Amino acid sequence: MDALVLASLVPSGFFGRLVDLGAGAGAAGLAVLARCPAATALLVEREPAMVEAARLTLARPENATFSTRAGILAADVGLAGQARRTAGLADNAFDAALMNPPFNAPGDRATADGLRRAAHVMDDATIPGWIRTAAAIVKPGGLIALIARPQSLAEILGALDGRAGGAEIVPVHPRPSAAAIRILVRARRGSRAKLALLPPLVLHADDGNALSARADAIVNGETGLLDD
Repeated sequence: MDALVLASLVPSGFFGRLVDLGAGAGAAGLAVLARCPAATALLVEREPAMVEAARLTLARPENATFSTRAGILAADVGLAGQARRTAGLADNAFDAALMNPPFNAPGDRATADGLRRAAHVMDDATIPGWIRTAAAIVKPGGLIALIARPQSLAEILGALDGRAGGAEIVPVHPRPSAAAIRILVRARRGSRAKLALLPPLVLHADDGNALSARADAIVNGETGLLDD
């Protein structure tokens, strides 16, 4: 669900080069390609097991339409400067960057599975480092979008400061009467536009487990979240 909602931050008319940072098996990046037939994507992942999962995903016959529009790069999103460029993430190379960074605090209850722990647990440098990388590799005016927990909002805005502006924030609520469990943040590199707090995305009604009409359209790739 997180990956599909994150993908919805890319407008349906997008036709440029996308980078999916911390792509895992590639769900977010490929969801964008499914909705935006003129787009291309680079899936960036550090963990070898997930790099292989992304390769297997692209190799599936059902995903053949993506094989010429998606590539995979094994690299650490947290690299900076020349180390990042050497790893294959060049400056000003992309039109948009998506991120689903680890957002569990080290003190949270952690899984015993090492791969899941690496994907889920952040440290103090995670969000600033990922946003620094995104801002370096997207072109001026390029889109930077991420999904995180609400408690990370101040850190996200601090990391965007001086790098990207015009931040649009969408809270994600499981039900109309429940507190937000995620935030979606979208900004543009170099923009001086003001911050905007937009209407929330509500996933379910107060009763039952069916998706709301808006959430159903988003996760099934029928529309972008803001669709500009």
